[in-house]
Amino acid sequence: MVHDDVGHHSQLLKGLLDMCLLSVVSSGPSYGYEMVRRLNDRGLEVAGETSIYPVLRRLKKQELVESYLEDSPAGPARKYYRITPAGRKLLNEWVADWETVRNGVEDVLRDRS
Repeated sequence: MVHDDVGHHSQLLKGLLDMCLLSVVSSGPSYGYEMVRRLNDRGLEVAGETSIYPVLRRLKKQELVESYLEDSPAGPARKYYRITPAGRKLLNEWVADWETVRNGVEDVLRDRS
């Protein structure tokens, strides 16, 4: 059996991307490329900006983030995203849930023979 590490990694990340993007913008407004870079710098390899925009649109529709345009020193204005109070509240809930799941998974993996 051949295991597709890249595909498997993508599937795991896809389920966590909402939480990770909310976390990125919770520390301050960010634009697409900057978010991708920050995720990649932390070892969460994202294909590119195109992979996060559908998630950002969904988060915006759910009123968890809001966007605004800001002039760029080089080129056109950039669209920045920032977390809303509802987004911050949900992020805190997701982080608590994640810690519970992470601890459970670590316990299960530690017990393997």
